[in-house]
Amino acid sequence: MADIRNIRSGTRGGEPPRRLMPRRLAAIVAGDIAGYSRLMEIDEDGTHGRVKRIVRDLIEPSIVEHDGKLVKTTGDGFLAIFDSPVEAVRCGIVIQQNMVGRNASLPKNHWIEYRIGVNLGDIIIEADDIYGDGVNIATRLEGIAEPGEVYISGGIYEQIKHKLVCGYESLGDRKVKNITDPVRVYRVLPDAAAYNGARKRRETALIFLLSLTLMIIGGGALWYLLSQFSTRGTDRASGAASSQATKASPQPQTALSGAPATQQAASNVQPLAAAPTVPQVSSTPSPITSGAAAIHEPEMTPLLGGTFAMGSNEDISEKPVHHVTIKPFAISKYPITVREWNECAGAKVCTFVATGKDDAPITNVSWSDAKQFVAWLAGATQKSYRLPSEAEWEYAARGDTQTKYWWGDQLKHGMANCKDCTDAAGAEQPVKVGSFDPNPFGLYDMGGGVDQWVEDCWHKTYQGAPSDGSPWSAGDCNSHVIRSGSWRNDATYVRPANRDNYDTNVRYPTHGFRIALSR
Repeated sequence: MADIRNIRSGTRGGEPPRRLMPRRLAAIVAGDIAGYSRLMEIDEDGTHGRVKRIVRDLIEPSIVEHDGKLVKTTGDGFLAIFDSPVEAVRCGIVIQQNMVGRNASLPKNHWIEYRIGVNLGDIIIEADDIYGDGVNIATRLEGIAEPGEVYISGGIYEQIKHKLVCGYESLGDRKVKNITDPVRVYRVLPDAAAYNGARKRRETALIFLLSLTLMIIGGGALWYLLSQFSTRGTDRASGAASSQATKASPQPQTALSGAPATQQAASNVQPLAAAPTVPQVSSTPSPITSGAAAIHEPEMTPLLGGTFAMGSNEDISEKPVHHVTIKPFAISKYPITVREWNECAGAKVCTFVATGKDDAPITNVSWSDAKQFVAWLAGATQKSYRLPSEAEWEYAARGDTQTKYWWGDQLKHGMANCKDCTDAAGAEQPVKVGSFDPNPFGLYDMGGGVDQWVEDCWHKTYQGAPSDGSPWSAGDCNSHVIRSGSWRNDATYVRPANRDNYDTNVRYPTHGFRIALSR
């Protein structure tokens, strides 16, 4: 008997058509813990608990914050997908930099270090997993990555190479297991200065090898020329000696005529002590305090202090509104600039040299970087420079107003450097400091421009906050408060009451800071 087929679907009888698995293009992030078995042998319960906390407090929130989706976790790893390659790599960097801070207080053999691989590829999606060569390449990249580092494929690199403030080191084409074609691999260097350092090391090595080659060639040529000259000189000397012997030479006269010349030469020789002293330039940096005169201190604005209502009812984190009394202090007129930051870097204290225009605000700094700067500046000038407290920052930002923005309750175009506030939206970098009107206290960029670190640890609300304007140091100090919003944020973020937080030891391209001075 002939088979009965469904003419429309091509299936036998009345069987429903077979549904194809959905596919999509995605940035895949694969991560696992290096030496997980060894860590479990050392402390099984402790390691298991630490990994669970890291997944809960770091991995999952970081993926969500960067608009990704956690596909699954394993005992020692995770797999996630992102719509944006930029956000996928940024998430990997945040995780790795945060782990540095978490490991800082532990012995090295107890460190938990992730290896992370990122690839762009077509994937098959199921309810609780993803499949395809795109996933396989991401896991292979993770497998060859060094602990604590992020490796990306050539496909990811082409998408992000001009969009992140970091460097990349090409590791060439790598043959990876079960993948037919070699994969171009790049190592991500989160600090652009690290990339420049790696490039300079390679250039130095090449210059050294080239110089050594030239020296060998030059030495051989010089040896040949000297040997030829020596042979000819010997022949000429023997001929000159025989001709000189036939000439009479009045030796006494020669001696007499030579004496004044000798005495004159001797008279021109001065004692070494009489030689002018040449200043000695030390190759090591001078002590910080000795260079105080050369430091260009940020311009500071003194504030008299007073009592104001801190917070708002617009967001749960800004509640409850409470009164705070601020003591007199000074705060920098502008956010710290690239020029000011690079003085610290030039003193070998701040850890990287910033790029960009001198009068642009410094970006891509962590809270720990900002603390490093103020400690250097305080030591170099013998003044009590510091980060402002969160209460001091909001008091200064409000400029003795209680409206939604310092200029009123309605957004005004051209008053701040934010995504909705100016025609410069979408710029890769913030505009130079002081490009917009100051607030009533004469302070610039107290809303928009760059996010600004303050001293306080993060708290989800103001419940229990100090009322004397001092920093709130108790709480979750793995995260610290950032204020102001940035040029990439919308107008909601530039409100004086707006507050947010970020990981203490993690750099981010929109983060900067300004400083305060106790009076």
